[in-house]
Amino acid sequence: MPVPPTALDRLVSPAGLPTLGLELPLDNDWGSSRLRALRADPAATRPFGVPDLTRHAELARLSDRLGFAGLWVRDVPLYDPEQFGDAGSVFETFTHLGHLAAVTEQAVLGTAAVVLPLRQPLLVAKAAATVDVLSGGRFVLGLASGDRPVEYPLFGEDFQARGATFRTGVETLRAAWGARSGSEGMSLPELGLAADRRLDVLPKPTGHRVPIVIAGHAQQSAEWIARNADASLNYPRPLGALKLKTREWQDLTAETPKPYLTPMQLDLTEDPAAPATAIRLGLRTGREALVEHLRAMGELGVAHVSFNLRPGDRPVEEVLRELAETVLPHFPSPGARAAENTAAA
Repeated sequence: MPVPPTALDRLVSPAGLPTLGLELPLDNDWGSSRLRALRADPAATRPFGVPDLTRHAELARLSDRLGFAGLWVRDVPLYDPEQFGDAGSVFETFTHLGHLAAVTEQAVLGTAAVVLPLRQPLLVAKAAATVDVLSGGRFVLGLASGDRPVEYPLFGEDFQARGATFRTGVETLRAAWGARSGSEGMSLPELGLAADRRLDVLPKPTGHRVPIVIAGHAQQSAEWIARNADASLNYPRPLGALKLKTREWQDLTAETPKPYLTPMQLDLTEDPAAPATAIRLGLRTGREALVEHLRAMGELGVAHVSFNLRPGDRPVEEVLRELAETVLPHFPSPGARAAENTAAA
């Protein structure tokens, strides 16, 4: 019996080109105009790193209708203006995803990424399966080990031990999602739980499990990630370095190919012919050079690219519509509505 497609499959084009998604929040928090205003009068506007969420639901709905393949949210437990200055998506991750499941219809929903060592794995398993069911099987669980040392003691965890905590957490997730017979429950020997106790986590995912994507290295070896993840979510790199990274992933997953996903900060210029220039973790570029760069990424094996639009100054809705009308048609996603049929919605 064939295995039904998962949410991760919806992010992988059979044409070998990357599908395109968006990282929320959708605002201009890191744009040059915003930074100038902050320098001029820090007290007159929102603190740096705290996004404008006034249109969050409207822009998520629009992105979905325009045909973007995925919408990704980050997990930043504590806002740290002193050391990091980035509040991420602000909303609690799984609460936010439940809302997005209700206001969207097509886009895959993903986390980029949940800091697993700071969360109780059985509750993560329940929350992830809930979002998966509520969204109709549109959820991908991105996981990370975290990189903010100040958070760990506040959650009763050891920053230096986060790699081992992460591995144990992934094992617990898999156990919690497993199908049971009527007489058995979860088996978690490290916690002293035997299957004959008949404890279980509900609901069960729409498929045999929620797809797991591991962000970065998560304090693990590349070999462990290749065995235990359903996909790699890795940081953006220049094309030369990207080639080495995707080749390594392809070699490690040669027997069972798995997708390689990457985020990218994008400042889309008004001039469609503007050449691509590097910015931190991404590009400032016109749409023509963007299409060529994305094609090159696809040739290297990148299956999905999620755009972070925060470095730009242009209104987010304007950028979304331009991408949908001029870039998305080059990179269609499986099962997504054609952007040209929805751009006027």
